[in-house]
Amino acid sequence: MASTPGGTQAVDRAAALIDLVVRADEPVSFTELSDVSGLARSTTSRLLAALERTDLVERDETGGYVAGPLFALHAAVHDPWPQVARIARPVLEAVGERTGETVHLGVPRGTGVVHVGQVESTYLLAARDWNQVDVPSHCSSLGKVLYAFGLLPMPERRLERRTDRTITTLEALREELDLVRRQRYAVSIDELETGLSAIAAPVEGRDGVMCAIGVSGPTARLQSRADQLGRLLIQQADHLSALLGRPAPRRTRTSNSPTEEGVA
Repeated sequence: MASTPGGTQAVDRAAALIDLVVRADEPVSFTELSDVSGLARSTTSRLLAALERTDLVERDETGGYVAGPLFALHAAVHDPWPQVARIARPVLEAVGERTGETVHLGVPRGTGVVHVGQVESTYLLAARDWNQVDVPSHCSSLGKVLYAFGLLPMPERRLERRTDRTITTLEALREELDLVRRQRYAVSIDELETGLSAIAAPVEGRDGVMCAIGVSGPTARLQSRADQLGRLLIQQADHLSALLGRPAPRRTRTSNSPTEEGVA
């Protein structure tokens, strides 16, 4: 027997409307929701009214539909990063398959970087598990990305020296962050520990950069291909950004543009 509008069909239709609203980059009009969903205007109106009553959607000042207060409450009560890490997992695994290196997802917390996701290297000689390690942000490619895009407060005093290549002055750090913003990836070569290098790129959500993905491993493997890995991370970060609510930007490849082929 066919489903009735009062049964599972109604639930499916309501869920489809919620999906359209939550994934949209801006408020969605009633007409758009009706047209894209393929539902009759009367059905769309009835379902949206029910979703508004239950705080799953609401209308902004222009009358467009946006995610309702229930979503904001959930985000306020629950730490969002485990969910972000779950969404990011396939992207981290894809980077791991392409590079063989340890892959990280880093997020801002207070004045530092917290690792909320990691894929292990396939090499015997590889970077360690960073999930429980406190790393000075100015020595970290993830930290440089989060500094560069305003997600971490800039340090107010001279920076700790870890190696001869560590950035130790705010002036030098600011110059480095200008480069990160221009090229859209950060590099740390022997700055935390001699022989250890890392590259990272920013990941955007609905409101701009929110976290970073990166790879780390021995300098002997990473230094010579830092630019190649940086471009791969930009590509994969754009894909993750789209999953998190920001459509991936269109890019035009020129005849001289390097490809990511051969990253292994």
